[in-house]
Amino acid sequence: MKFERFRKLVRMMFLPDAEGNIVARYDHVDAQETHPLVLAYVGDAYFHLYVRMRLLSYERAKVQILDTFSAQIVSAVWQAKAYRGIEPMLTEEERTIYRRARNTKSHAPRSASVAEYHTSTGFEALLGTLYIRGETARLEELSEAAFQIIAKEMMEQIKERSQ
Repeated sequence: MKFERFRKLVRMMFLPDAEGNIVARYDHVDAQETHPLVLAYVGDAYFHLYVRMRLLSYERAKVQILDTFSAQIVSAVWQAKAYRGIEPMLTEEERTIYRRARNTKSHAPRSASVAEYHTSTGFEALLGTLYIRGETARLEELSEAAFQIIAKEMMEQIKERSQ
């Protein structure tokens, strides 16, 4: 990011009060009023942290391995598979949140198909919504189910390729 752009963002985001302290622009975040891609941004961050913490159950010394493996797990391809696996667990409201984000215009990376990318965006937005609402039990339930689906699918792929 160029310095001028950075400076403009700092001035726009961090407005000081009379004492020079930074004033919050919003005092509350309402998931219902938040753009679906912002919800996906939050959900992506949450799921990445969730996966990193889960991987500590298996490895605690090799950071590069943890980083590479967690990046693979949270990829759009694997998140799309995870979503398809947890879909039967979802309420109608959760499916609506997913569809709203899935249908939002965005650009898919080269590493995933457009369908996988949109599916993963919907999945992340669902997690982001649950996080913002503070629905931690449901958030953890869905994240763990998604993690298990991804892990089992990865093991199945390894098994198939070994034969």
